[in-house]
Amino acid sequence: MTAPSVTSGTHLHIKWFSDTGIGDVASVGGKNASLGELSRSLQSAGVKVPEGFATTADAYRTFLKDNGLEPRIRDCIAEYQEGRATLRQAGAAIRELFLAADFPGGIAAEIRGHYRELSRRAGHAQVPVAVRSSATAEDLPDASFAGQQETFLNVSGERAVLDACRRCYASLFTDRAISYRDIKGYGHLDVALSVGVQRMVRSDVGASGVMFSIDTESGFPHAVLISAAWGLGETVVQGTINPDKYQVFKPLLADSRFTPVIARETGAKERKMVYSHGGSALTRMVDTTERERASLVLTDAEAVLLARWASAVEEHYGRPMDMEWAKDGLTGELFMVQARPETVQARRSSSMFRTYHLQQQGHVLAAGAAVGDSIAKGNVCVIRDAKDIESFTEGSVLVTRMTDPDWVPVMKRAAGIVTDHGGPTSHAAIVSRELGVPAVVGTGNATDTLPQDAPITLSCAEGEEGRVYEGLLDYTVEDVDMDQLPATRTDVMVNIGSPAAAFKWWRLPAAGVGLARMEFIISNLIRIHPMALVHPERVADQDEAALIRQLTSGYSDPQEYFVDALATGIAKIAAPFHPKPVIVRLSDFKSNEYSHLIGGSAFERSEENPMLGFRGASRYYSEDYREGFALECRALKRVREQIGFANVVVMVPFCRTVHEADQVIQALASHGLVRGEAGLQLYMMCEIPSNVVLAGQFAQRFDGFSIGSNDLTQLVLGVDRDSEQLAGLFDERDPAVCAMIAEAISKAHAAGIKIGICGQGPSNHPELVEFLVGQGIDSLSLNPDTYLRTLPVIAAAEQRLPPRA
Repeated sequence: MTAPSVTSGTHLHIKWFSDTGIGDVASVGGKNASLGELSRSLQSAGVKVPEGFATTADAYRTFLKDNGLEPRIRDCIAEYQEGRATLRQAGAAIRELFLAADFPGGIAAEIRGHYRELSRRAGHAQVPVAVRSSATAEDLPDASFAGQQETFLNVSGERAVLDACRRCYASLFTDRAISYRDIKGYGHLDVALSVGVQRMVRSDVGASGVMFSIDTESGFPHAVLISAAWGLGETVVQGTINPDKYQVFKPLLADSRFTPVIARETGAKERKMVYSHGGSALTRMVDTTERERASLVLTDAEAVLLARWASAVEEHYGRPMDMEWAKDGLTGELFMVQARPETVQARRSSSMFRTYHLQQQGHVLAAGAAVGDSIAKGNVCVIRDAKDIESFTEGSVLVTRMTDPDWVPVMKRAAGIVTDHGGPTSHAAIVSRELGVPAVVGTGNATDTLPQDAPITLSCAEGEEGRVYEGLLDYTVEDVDMDQLPATRTDVMVNIGSPAAAFKWWRLPAAGVGLARMEFIISNLIRIHPMALVHPERVADQDEAALIRQLTSGYSDPQEYFVDALATGIAKIAAPFHPKPVIVRLSDFKSNEYSHLIGGSAFERSEENPMLGFRGASRYYSEDYREGFALECRALKRVREQIGFANVVVMVPFCRTVHEADQVIQALASHGLVRGEAGLQLYMMCEIPSNVVLAGQFAQRFDGFSIGSNDLTQLVLGVDRDSEQLAGLFDERDPAVCAMIAEAISKAHAAGIKIGICGQGPSNHPELVEFLVGQGIDSLSLNPDTYLRTLPVIAAAEQRLPPRA
């Protein structure tokens, strides 16, 4: 009988990716079945997958049988489980059995034949390939098996491919893989191994990385998270470098008018993995150039393309996915090289909402990317090398340079994990999430700065940045079933200042964002006075001038730094609540606050009473700030028209007179923000007595009001809200303040526009909720950490209202 051709899919021991699909997990493992599914089903969506083939589980079992390995493996496992051998001894003995064994002749011939055909298709005599392990229990919905088996890159030649396949088989019994199967309850001989042999993409001279079709920390389902680094992708997976990070908003990907990149962060990327030439090593680590470190790996267009692929893969599989991609540095082409189910957020209940709250403040010892959303505390246990993990004290906080799968046995015993290197898609991050252990990764130098045995608190409950605090701080945990929250007639919105924290609150049934504070983004992310970017020559302080150059170094135009950072910051706040309204307040710094920005002292005058000085609307048309205001407008226009968030509403603060309102509206229009065009709505803060007295006239110029109860209270009562001596007089419930609020609500409704309130008053004072609901206010906007406890108060107040006629 003539043997089947290597170009066909009829082999028992080898299958081309194009002949496999997701139904072949039992035969070729989750990783290889997924590659086959991508190759076969997603080409029409534009997804490119490098060609390759996979050995089957039958090939693995035949290898065991022909070499008589199964009984000897059972003996080694039994010795370990009975305590007659350590994990390290048992693992080493089993791996040696594999490495000393030979492939049965027929299987070896099939592997050689398929490798020759793959080389012919690629136009190479000996095409470089990646040889990857794919366990038949791997990448199933309840386990990530992240990095448990080996991968070999840049393998060339038939003999080298066979040797790499044998080493993949042996890696099924690394210490970490044995330990992981014990944790998950898998039988060691119930799991078989398939080997994927895939044409290498020349990412050694290009780039590569990891992406998820879901936000891995918050579980927000409408964002794609992409990590990117120069060279081969193992550096990102292993967490040996801090990569670039991108977030792309999925619902806007279908509209070609928009580029919905909502976050972009340049990582340090100090090193990269490239092919090695000569010697036994197939790859090596080299330092990146200064230009590579300073440059973003991906353009926005490339990030959007990858996000479209991620969305297509997720839609095809019907679940969130964890993917790896590569960019060929010679052709510029992008490829998908792996796809597997995301294993943590997909299992979380969408109805149960758990929040952690620190009850104390502490000194921050280290900071990095937050993994998870919980808080942990314990004593520091610094371990720099995996060979020393036996010294770990259970319940301590593990502090190390980075983790790989060898660390899994100790990671599950840790209260928390802190690493010097790695990002949110690194091994440490993936396994920490799966084990439910909070981690702060990519701190830079925690192993040097955190003292051994020192008591610390690790917080991942404050947004994307995780912090390590000195001492054991108190915290509380709150669980809420979202399905049990009452419905309200009043729109209940949230106040958001930090883009980094916005995703945390996506599960709240909020009616949108009632107040997004632009000044938070400017002071915390941009940090530079906008006029210092327009006129850097006026910044006399040389240290400040140098810092401005450093912060804007990735931009040819320093003004673009401001516009880009502000636009993406606003977009990230808008994303979790899209398409509901997101009301963005124009900058409302006081002059003393502006002067504290980098370069600010060159543009701000000292004022006796900044609270009543050059702030809010008066700045926007003034010669002293109008060029800075132009940058704010450019950012808002970009958010709405280029990124795609047309749900962004622009709000004007501290507008003293009707004439001033006209001047601001004209200034906005001169920068392309025209009320009514492209659905743009303009709101005004109702926070000055003149706003209430002339509410009818202001209402002709704006689409809505938002009551600023803090400023309104201080101006009605003549009480400085920052004065400790007068703190007892500052009360939003004062009858005079309530009378002004009632008048504002009545006049707004008479004019046919909406009116809400943004501030802590309703959260702090249930009787104020009763009053506002009774007056028929349209919306209340609350700080998100008070939303869940205030919503039932609002619903109860509505129940006590008399029936509507």
